[in-house]
Amino acid sequence: MASKQASKIAAIVLAAGKGTRMKSLLPKVMHAVAGRPMVLHVLDTVEAIGAERAVVVVGPGMDDVAKAVQPYETAVQAEQRGTADAVKAAKQALGDFRGTVFVLYGDTPLITPETLRHMLDARERAKPATSVVVLGFRPAVPGGYGRLVVDRAGALTRIVEAKDASPAELKIGLCNSGVMAVDGALLWELLDKVDNKNAKGEYYLTDIVGLASRRKLRCGVIEAPEEQLLGVNDRVDLAKAEAALQDRLRRAAMESGVTMTDPATVFLAADTRLGKDVVIGPNVVFGPGVTIGDNVEIRAFCHIEGAAVGPQAIVGPFARLRPGTVLERAAHIGNFVECKAALIGEGAKANHLTYVGDAEVGAGTNIGAGTITANYDGFFKHKTVIGAGASIGSNTVLVAPVRVGDGALVGASSTITRDVAPDAIAVTRAEQRELPGAAKRYREKKRAEKAKAKGG
Repeated sequence: MASKQASKIAAIVLAAGKGTRMKSLLPKVMHAVAGRPMVLHVLDTVEAIGAERAVVVVGPGMDDVAKAVQPYETAVQAEQRGTADAVKAAKQALGDFRGTVFVLYGDTPLITPETLRHMLDARERAKPATSVVVLGFRPAVPGGYGRLVVDRAGALTRIVEAKDASPAELKIGLCNSGVMAVDGALLWELLDKVDNKNAKGEYYLTDIVGLASRRKLRCGVIEAPEEQLLGVNDRVDLAKAEAALQDRLRRAAMESGVTMTDPATVFLAADTRLGKDVVIGPNVVFGPGVTIGDNVEIRAFCHIEGAAVGPQAIVGPFARLRPGTVLERAAHIGNFVECKAALIGEGAKANHLTYVGDAEVGAGTNIGAGTITANYDGFFKHKTVIGAGASIGSNTVLVAPVRVGDGALVGASSTITRDVAPDAIAVTRAEQRELPGAAKRYREKKRAEKAKAKGG
């Protein structure tokens, strides 16, 4: 967590919207960006600025959102009557708070901690402190955004919604993002004075700026890049947010010492952790829960999720590491190899066409092409344990539960159903038989049958 600011900080995250334009049974804020629900990105930012309290405002029946945001508290907005009404839903949880209260949106996942810190500084550095700081931006097409009206001294005097704006006000390029930093001692008092006398008949949070200005309380504006304030309303917006966050994650990775041969084709999760001197080939996808050690090479077309890869390991090309996989130092997982809940020991190799699931593979062991750990009997999963320095021949099936001892050799095309002792050789192939001249006699017989069939 970031170091504490001088001011106490709390946050109200508005997440009650139904998101009907998403055409989904999933609440809008639960749709993922970089493998993480949007609302959790916002809460990560809240945590990063050292907020000591946070409340997520949800709609009725949004139990999955409430569960996802734990341990943060939730409050229910019974009816959707506007943003001011949504903020008031958090009053019971935060009514006694004295400090800066941020109002954020669960469908705006790209805002950064740095931007919120700038807002906090702007509120604190004025003497007396600024009562309300609004985050503004300048979109290429202002369209339906509310406009920020400032005086000649640069102070914010009011916010006017596009539907209520005059032609002159619609020409203003500085727009409202909806994000605010408000003096907690004034917030509820201002909200109680907000009415719904506007084109939508809603209670606008933006009205607190005009109310504060009329009381001669100072209001200010901080500007941020448009990209940070992208609100996700439909699947097109979701794709835009994904692209923007991926660009941000890739840049951060490369700046920290990661090489990407084709960055645009690498997809990271929000929690992907990459060590120094990692090299990532094209078309690599990281799902949630991945940690990559130093000096690892991940070759093209790999998919990695819920896995830990130790230093100096090599993965791919065309490999899949599923949740619970751990590769220790200098392990090799090659093309068309899949691992799931598997510990691959130091220097161990499975380089071709292999499935290793629910297994432990000892240090220095070699797994031949086409090997399968048969871990599921139709009802239960079972474990395969292979010792250190063992060799498993190609096209072997290890039927779990089974153990292969240290230094053991398993012959190619074997089906191993019983434990193999250390340093033993296990082979289950049938004995090879040879019938001299049989192939020639077979061909002659079949040619005669074919000729007879055509003649008939």
